[in-house]
Amino acid sequence: MSNIIHATNLVLSYKKDEPIIKDTNLIVKNRDFIFLTGKSGSGKSTFLKSLYGELAVSSGDLSVCGFNLSNTTKSKLNLLRKHTGVIFQDYKLINEWNVEKNVMLPLMIAGYSKEVCKMQAHKLLKHVKLSHKVDKMPLELSGGEQQRVAMARALAHNPTLIIADEPTGNLDDYSSDVIWGLLKSVRKHIGSTIIVATHRIPQTLGVDYKHYFLNEGTIYEAN
Repeated sequence: MSNIIHATNLVLSYKKDEPIIKDTNLIVKNRDFIFLTGKSGSGKSTFLKSLYGELAVSSGDLSVCGFNLSNTTKSKLNLLRKHTGVIFQDYKLINEWNVEKNVMLPLMIAGYSKEVCKMQAHKLLKHVKLSHKVDKMPLELSGGEQQRVAMARALAHNPTLIIADEPTGNLDDYSSDVIWGLLKSVRKHIGSTIIVATHRIPQTLGVDYKHYFLNEGTIYEAN
């Protein structure tokens, strides 16, 4: 699959006749590392929501990981989400579950055995330097630690596409460095395509990337 995301004349809106994203054309290829910038309220989160089916396409065409999202069904979205990992700025952890079980969630949904789920969760928690927090509840963790748990959860099923919405917006430098380092590692070793909405591109990322910006509802490639 050479094109992971292909948008043609894409329009996205929450209310009829009030488009947030309008007539956008975009191609993201396999293994691309994409940064999407734009001022607050420009529609970055809106665009990302369309990529995992949280927001339906108003008009135009959108294909993600080979799935046509211009005509979606629940079964199609369930299949798409097996190929995508999503990292939210506000973490979206299940506060009633411990760290281990939060990371296991995507694998549990996919039907893997409890042993496989546990093994993968512990492997990823080691990568995000949280092995010692495996039995803690999310609200016992700092914000940076919660985001690293969310990162581990997003990577649990080795996704084709990682979608990150301001993943380091609220984090300290240490946790930010862990997140960027892990994203680089995943792209290198698993071959995941990564798209990150952010206000600020890290200066010392040390990886080739493409930069797009959102202005007045349209996505442009930065020069």
